[in-house]
Amino acid sequence: MIPITSFAGKTVAVFGLGGSGLVSCEALIAGGARVVACDDNAQSLQAAAAKGVPTANLKSADWSGFDALVLAPGVPLTHPKPHWVVDLAQRSGTEIIGDIELFCRERRKLAPDAPFVAITGTNGKSTTTALTAHLLKAGGFDVQMGGNIGTAILSLAPPAPSRAYVVECSSYQIDLAPTLDASVGILLNVTEDHLDRHGTIEHYAAVKERLVAQAATAVIATDDDFTRAIADRRERAKKPTIRVSETDALPRGFDLSGIGSLRGSHNRQNAAAAIAAVQTLGMTDDAISKGLRSFPGLAHRMEQLGRLGRVLYVNDSKATNADSVAKALVCFPDIFWILGGKPKTGGIESLREFFPRVRKAYLIGEASDEFARTLDGAVPYARCGTLDNAVAQAARDAAASPAPEPVVLLSPACASFDQYRNFEIRGDAFRKLVLALPGMKPVG
Repeated sequence: MIPITSFAGKTVAVFGLGGSGLVSCEALIAGGARVVACDDNAQSLQAAAAKGVPTANLKSADWSGFDALVLAPGVPLTHPKPHWVVDLAQRSGTEIIGDIELFCRERRKLAPDAPFVAITGTNGKSTTTALTAHLLKAGGFDVQMGGNIGTAILSLAPPAPSRAYVVECSSYQIDLAPTLDASVGILLNVTEDHLDRHGTIEHYAAVKERLVAQAATAVIATDDDFTRAIADRRERAKKPTIRVSETDALPRGFDLSGIGSLRGSHNRQNAAAAIAAVQTLGMTDDAISKGLRSFPGLAHRMEQLGRLGRVLYVNDSKATNADSVAKALVCFPDIFWILGGKPKTGGIESLREFFPRVRKAYLIGEASDEFARTLDGAVPYARCGTLDNAVAQAARDAAASPAPEPVVLLSPACASFDQYRNFEIRGDAFRKLVLALPGMKPVG
């Protein structure tokens, strides 16, 4: 844990007591702050109290006594309308921050030169975060990885000059980090997402830009209009900026061919951004090349699970929308595609150009009827209902394929909530089913 000593002796309100919120309370208390915690959920309040965190109703609190409000990223800050706790803080002039901001202040206080790579983008940020951390570890760095990728940032080890931090940041977290000042800030892309929380794509893009605005060096993938404009602004301000693109070749000496965990042009962009970041931090090209070859990939995102004869099994459960699925379908020529779940707006119509790559589709969950209508006449399909039926049928059909490398691909284009609590549980279920197939040889 990182004790937040920058608020020692001060009183801090904390709202939102999920994973990161509760860790924020404990980190503030460990650093000597007085904490008053609150949540709309009674069970969350009870869980906090059981850990010794002081709780109170912030609706009736005297806000003149608070030095800050630490807000959990899931609590609305601006859209569709500010949460009531945000209104109270703003009326009293209390600053509103999040756990990323707490980390930034503690780093500046304890180890301002500690390497800090912050990563955001609508898509690809988790893979780039994991790859950057992996490369730094391969280069001998003491690496701490967290943030939006799963480990709350304040659960990491305290800042030290020789300790590197690789942190994935969502737009919600950036919105609560006004002094975010990474050694290297990576911005991968800006496409329409989370407009229920940001109102317009222009506001969403402006929030994403804050991650690179104060970075010592920015690595920006300029494959969309928003990121190109952001890179232009940094360069006009004469701030160190490195442009990368998924259409460009990697820097001389680097090659992703044969690295199954980094298939596709989108991963060329992710790798280019990670390479630029670690080069900025002093890694040698030889160490980077070795790190690329040993990267195992990210669980649930183009994750190679195993081979059964010529058939490769790939877990892409994190692909919950059509844009993400497109990045998987373009990588393989002979696909036995498992898809479905709780459908999202737009469905899979935008994927029609990739249908010739699909030998057969296996439909599960609530989206089955909608997806069957889209596939009808273009791709053979089977209504499987559940994942276990889909895996069994896809395994049988792929084994009979004459292709050199048939691929059974779970890439759902849907949320998981009709059958699984989250995409991780869905991906874990797929992994278990695949590895239980007789004769399966796990990859790695």
